[in-house]
Amino acid sequence: MRLELKEITKRFPGVLANDRISISLDRGEVLGLLGENGAGKTTLMNILSGIYRPDSGEILIGGTVRTFNDPHEAIDAGIGMVHQHFQLVPVFDVVESVALGAETVSGWLGTFGRAAARRRVVELSELHGLDVDPDATIEDLPVGVRQRVEILKALYRKSDILVLDEPSAVLTPAETQDLFKIIRGLAASGTSVIFITHKLGEVLEVADRITVLRRGTVAGTVKPADSSRKELANLMVGRDVELLVSKGPAKPGEVVLSVKDLLVMDDRLQMAVKGVSLDVRAGEIVAVAGVHGNGQTELVESIVGLRTIDSGQITISGESVVHASPRRVADLGVAHIPEDRMRDGLIAGMTVEEVVAREFSRPLKLVVAAQPTRGLDVGSIEYIHTRLVEQRDAGAAILIVSTELDEVLAVADRIAVMFDGRIAGILEGAGATREAVGMLMGGGV
Repeated sequence: MRLELKEITKRFPGVLANDRISISLDRGEVLGLLGENGAGKTTLMNILSGIYRPDSGEILIGGTVRTFNDPHEAIDAGIGMVHQHFQLVPVFDVVESVALGAETVSGWLGTFGRAAARRRVVELSELHGLDVDPDATIEDLPVGVRQRVEILKALYRKSDILVLDEPSAVLTPAETQDLFKIIRGLAASGTSVIFITHKLGEVLEVADRITVLRRGTVAGTVKPADSSRKELANLMVGRDVELLVSKGPAKPGEVVLSVKDLLVMDDRLQMAVKGVSLDVRAGEIVAVAGVHGNGQTELVESIVGLRTIDSGQITISGESVVHASPRRVADLGVAHIPEDRMRDGLIAGMTVEEVVAREFSRPLKLVVAAQPTRGLDVGSIEYIHTRLVEQRDAGAAILIVSTELDEVLAVADRIAVMFDGRIAGILEGAGATREAVGMLMGGGV
C-alpha cells in the first residue's frame, strides 16, 4: 500500500519543525529517513502516527486522504510506530505486552483470551524470524529482543507500514545486524518500512531509498547505490564534514589511570569485571571496545566512584580511588561522560555546548567517556571527537568505552578489547583492523 506525505508543515512556538515536506513509500520498500537531531524526522513521524496534527499538508494511504486525530486512528489505518524508547511494561510477559490495548476478551467479566493471543504472537514471530519467547517477562529480555517485541506489537495490530525511530541507538553491532535481517524479511513479505536514523553506514546498508532532512526541509532523496557516506553527511549538515578524525600521533607521558587486577560485581551480584589491568597515560586515547554487556559499564562505574569494587587497585596520578566518592574523583581532575546521559549526565535545561563545557572547562587529568557519541548525529560526532583529541593534545589521559567499531578505529591510540569481563587483547590503534578487533570482541585470539 503506497504512502504519501504531501507538503507537510508543522510549527511550534518559535520553531518551524516541518516545512512543506513531501515523501513517499511504496509497498515492500525500506525508506531511510536521515537527518541530524532537530532536522524534523521525529516530528514528521509523530504526524504520521497521529500524535501531532499537521498545520497544513496531506497524508495519503493507497491514494486516499487520511486524517488522524489520535494514534488509535493511525494504528487502525495500518501505521505501526516503534519508538526509540520502548513502550513496554517490565513486569508483563511478551504475550501481555503485545496484546495490551488490542486484547480479545470473552464472557461478561471480560476475560483476556490469552491462548488465542499467544498463538498469534508465536505465528508472527515465526513468520518474520523474530525469535521471541512468548512467555518471557519483559524485564528479563535483552534490549534487542525487547525491540522485537515492539515490532510484534505493530504486526499484531496488522500494520502495513512500520516506522522505526532510531532503531539501532540502543543495540549492539550484532543486534543491529539481526534487526537488518528482520527489516529485509518484513519488506520481502510486503510490509513497508521507514527507517529513521542519523547513522550513514546503516542507512546505506538497509534502505532502498534515502531521504535526507535538514532544518525541517527535504535536502535530497538518493539511492544507496548512487550515493556515499560523504555525500549523505554533506546533505545532512549543509557543509563538508570530516568523517575521519584529524589528529597527529600521540605523545604519551606518565601514567594517569592505573587499574590493577580489578574484580567488580554487577547489579545481580555476578562478577562482571574479572581481573582487569589497564594503564592510560597522559596524552593518549585508549578505547575499550567490545559488545555491550562484557563488563565495560561496571569498569567505568568503578573508576569514577559509582560502584564498589570487590578487589584490586585503581589509582589516578598515583592516588588510590578505591573507596573514593564521585565528588572526590572529580576533584582529582576527572571528567565523566556517562553511558546513559539522559539519566546520569544531563541537565535538561542546558544546551549540548553547556554540557560539554561543564566537563571540559576545568583542568583535566583524565576524561572517562562511555559511549560518548551514542545517539548523536554526524555533525555532533565530529564535534565530540575533535574536543576529545584537543584534550589529549593538551595533556589529558582519555579513556573511551564504545561499542562502535568505526569510532574506536578512528580515535584510539591504543585499543583494549573486553570479552566476558576480561581484557582479551590490546592493539595499537595505528595498525588495528576491523577484523582483528572484531575477532577479539568475540573472544578469539
